[in-house]
Amino acid sequence: MRNVLTIFFLSAVFLVAAPNVSGQALPVVDPGEVGMSEDVLSRIDSVIQNFIDEKQLAGAVTIVARRGKVVQFQSYGMRDIAAQSPMRNDTIFRIYSMTKAVVSVAAMILVEKGSLELDVPASKYVPALGRMKFKGKDPQRQMTLRDLLRHTAGLPNNVSTDRSLRSAGHPSLADSTLEEMMNRLDSIPLIYEPGKGWYYSFAADVVARLVEIGSKNPLDQALSELVFEPLRMVDTGFHVPKEKWDRFAVAYGNGLKPIIGPQPGTSGPFIFDEPPKFLSGGGGLVSTASDYMRFCLMLTGGGEFGGKRLLKEETVKIMLSDQLPEGVGEISRPPKGRGFGLGFAVRIRKTDRSPIGESEWLGGLGTEFFISPDHELAVITLSNQSPMRQIKSVVRPVVYDAISEEKDQAEND
Repeated sequence: MRNVLTIFFLSAVFLVAAPNVSGQALPVVDPGEVGMSEDVLSRIDSVIQNFIDEKQLAGAVTIVARRGKVVQFQSYGMRDIAAQSPMRNDTIFRIYSMTKAVVSVAAMILVEKGSLELDVPASKYVPALGRMKFKGKDPQRQMTLRDLLRHTAGLPNNVSTDRSLRSAGHPSLADSTLEEMMNRLDSIPLIYEPGKGWYYSFAADVVARLVEIGSKNPLDQALSELVFEPLRMVDTGFHVPKEKWDRFAVAYGNGLKPIIGPQPGTSGPFIFDEPPKFLSGGGGLVSTASDYMRFCLMLTGGGEFGGKRLLKEETVKIMLSDQLPEGVGEISRPPKGRGFGLGFAVRIRKTDRSPIGESEWLGGLGTEFFISPDHELAVITLSNQSPMRQIKSVVRPVVYDAISEEKDQAEND
C-alpha cells in the first residue's frame, strides 16, 4: 500500500509541476472546468491497477485532455522492476505504429506547402513504384500518396516486403536507408490493385520516404523541423540519448520477464541506444505521454497548438474522416465499425462506446491513443508489454462516462 501511495504522490507532483525541458508545461485544469467528472475519471486508477495487480503489466501512464487542457495524468507501477524504479509521467516509451500518425501529418504539411501532391502517381517521387506489378502485369492505375496514407496502395506488410527484398538478393530492411529500399521496390509484387482493397502495410515507410523527398531532409530531421520543434516535443525521436536512458521503459513479456523489443518495421532485437539506419516511418519513434499529447492536441485543435499552426483546419478534418474508396467498406483489423482516414482509423459505425468520428491507432508494444474531435477529447495510454494489453479498451468507457455535461444534455433531449 505504501508503494502505491508513493507512486500516486509522485504522479500528482509531475501532473502539476513537471514541464518539458523547454519549460512549457501542458495546460492543466480541474475536470469540471471542461465538463468532465473528476470522480469518474478517478476510476482509471483502479482499472490500471488491476492490470498491475494481476501481473499483466509492470506499469503504465495515462493522460486525458479535453478542450486543449489536461484533466488526468497519472503513472502507475514500475518502469523497471529489477531496479525498483517507478513509472513516471515523463517515462519514454517505444511507440511503434503510433509513429504512422506523425509521419502522416508531416506528409500533409508538405502537401499544403506544395512540396508533395496527394493524388498524382507516387512514382513521380519514387520511380520504382511505377514498375511494381500485380500478378505479373501493370496495375490498372498507379498508387498515390492518398493510397499510401489510407493503406489502399496494394503493398504487402513489412515482413513480406523484407522477405521479397532478401529473395531478390537485396539487403534487409534493417540494413537499408529509406532511399536505398525505395529504389528496390519493383522487386516486390503488389497484393491487389491500388484502390481496390485495404491492407495494413509497408505504405507508411513509403510515405516516410516521400516526406524525405518533399522536405529535402532525412526523416529524423524532417520530423524535427515539421512537427517536433513547433510542438515542443522534446523527448520524441528514433533513439533514446544516453542522458535520458534512466527514463526509458523496460519492455516486458509474459510473466513480466524483460525482453528486447524488435527493430521497428523489421525483426530482430533493437535497444534504441543509437539512431538506426532504417528510420521507420511505420514504427520507429520513441516518445512520452506529454509529447504525444501535444501532437494529439494539435489535431483536436484543428491543426494548431501552443500558438503554432501546423495544418489547416480543413486538412485535419479530411485526415480524420473516412477516405476509403467506394466498395472497400470497413478495415479488416478489429474492432469492427472503422474506416480509415489519412493516417488514422476512423469510427464510421457505432459498435460500442466509441462515437462516430473517433480517430485512433496503436503501437504493437502497448501504446494507444484516440481522439474525438466532436468531444474535443484526446486520450493516450502507454505501456511497453508483449503481448500488448489493450488498456485503451477499458479506459475508453470510463472517459466517456466522465463527460458530465453531455449526459445532462442527453437527458434533457
